[in-house]
Amino acid sequence: MRNRLLLLAASLFSFPAFAMPEATLNLRDGGKPVLSIRPDGIAPIEVTLGLRLADEDLTQGFALAGSSKRQWDEHYRMPTGKRLEREAHFRETRYALRKPSGERLDVVVRSTADGVAFRYEIPGRSSATVTGEATGFTLPGDAPAWLLPYSPEYEKERMQATAASAPAGDYGYPSLFRLGDTYVLLTEANNDGRYDGSRLGHAANSGTYALMLADPSVQATDVTPWRVAIMGDLARVTESTLVDDLADPSRLTDTAWIKPGKVSWSWLSEHQSPSDFERQKAYVDFAARHHLPYTLVDEGWSDAWVPELVRYANAKHVDILLWFNWAKLDTAAKRTAELRKVKAWGVKGVKIDFMESDSQDRYRWYDATLADTAALHLMVDFHGATIPHGLARTWPHLVTMEGVRGAENDPPVVGNTIQPFTRNVVGSMDYTPVAFDAGRKQASIAHEVALPIVFESGLTHLADRPEAYEKRPVAMAFLEQVPTVWDETKLLSGTPGRDAVFARRSGDRWFVGAIEAGGARKLTADLSKLGGGPWHADIVRDGDGRGDVVRTSREVAKGGSLAFDVPLNGGFAAILCAMPESAKNGTCYR
Repeated sequence: MRNRLLLLAASLFSFPAFAMPEATLNLRDGGKPVLSIRPDGIAPIEVTLGLRLADEDLTQGFALAGSSKRQWDEHYRMPTGKRLEREAHFRETRYALRKPSGERLDVVVRSTADGVAFRYEIPGRSSATVTGEATGFTLPGDAPAWLLPYSPEYEKERMQATAASAPAGDYGYPSLFRLGDTYVLLTEANNDGRYDGSRLGHAANSGTYALMLADPSVQATDVTPWRVAIMGDLARVTESTLVDDLADPSRLTDTAWIKPGKVSWSWLSEHQSPSDFERQKAYVDFAARHHLPYTLVDEGWSDAWVPELVRYANAKHVDILLWFNWAKLDTAAKRTAELRKVKAWGVKGVKIDFMESDSQDRYRWYDATLADTAALHLMVDFHGATIPHGLARTWPHLVTMEGVRGAENDPPVVGNTIQPFTRNVVGSMDYTPVAFDAGRKQASIAHEVALPIVFESGLTHLADRPEAYEKRPVAMAFLEQVPTVWDETKLLSGTPGRDAVFARRSGDRWFVGAIEAGGARKLTADLSKLGGGPWHADIVRDGDGRGDVVRTSREVAKGGSLAFDVPLNGGFAAILCAMPESAKNGTCYR
């Protein structure tokens, strides 16, 4: 009878056909709350619960005073991300916990097809001083894990271990685990200045990861952020928008001024060039020649010539973005002066760097800065920052964030096959891809060309010099076609640390990016997951050495695939369009 009622409720609320993970709260060992999360077919993940306040211990001694359930659908639209149109289908249970002394704590649990999230609410209080949480996730010790040793800028190298064998220490979000055929990605959502950030503390030889707050104490409201476990097969985890789904709705009614796009950017390949007006004009010229809407001028720009550069760029239909050290904007007075000044020059957005903190004070700064930039219609890229927690839903002009060991750190190529399944799951990722001649040059040229498809970012900063691209005209012609805004995203195949094959749709075209780390082998893109077809495919593959890519075309039957032998750390990329479309001019290029 219970199952029939659940199925009826699902149909009434238009829930998807696949099952949601089960999440049940129990009281153990003298009234300590524990949440058991059970994905399909595997042992439950046990989560200890509770808050420690300056004046109350809300971790034990509870009885269940009651529970209530509800379920609903949400629909919203984003200007960036894995898909523009979003749908969320929630089932929520509120557990009301009470102590004999009258102290109260509500645990609110939301289940969706792609995971489980929970948060704490303190009834009867509008504020509280939180000194810690009892929150801790216990996973099977032998579960493979892809972990990020914690640092507040989130730029360390990810490591592979198991849940128990990982060295003792603190680990940053998102943390990925594999339990059989199910993947579990732990992170948090809807963090802002009402709380602070957290990380996961791990003791040696343990499968438990305990939540550690950034501050010794937090001046909180009555509601905490969401603690999130995204789960399912790798495609469901990778395609999830749960972090955004849990965030507060947009505070902006007008988003027409938010225009994502590709960016020419000089700092990585020429560190001193942002101080050189003539060299920045060359990057503007490059952007204009290749239909890139933006040039970012990084650290070193001068008030003496940026207004002239803006005029020069605008005459060529290119807009300017400017870099700031956050210390130049760390007070309301500084932000007002600096941001109004560059807005008057005609600057369209700002890249703000070196925040490097998950503290409540820094989160309050994020809130104030996003409000100030929104009022001026300035897009924002947070660099040297925390990871996305859903702020891009609340403030859609936050078009990308770093929080990743990107190209500027010259990382080993294996990270390219891990970041799509970890960091990029939770939001746009300013990796600054496509370094042909800059950096360690481990990845093949076709691998680099595929990265703006494999990686998602509302602003995609191309990391190399104009000369590096223009001596590879076939690669550059392909890059001109690749958008930064997607209507749909599908993982076609992948294994963290080995390969990643993505398809992203923009309008009526699919863009396929396939990369691998390791020895030469065959990479396959199964197009049956896209539906539709037959397809015309324009493909770019590696040529000789680090020269230009080679472009070929072929017709692919409905339900067919693309499969190619690729070199060491290689890849390929393709654009797909329906056969009638390609018949007009014999190509998917426009």
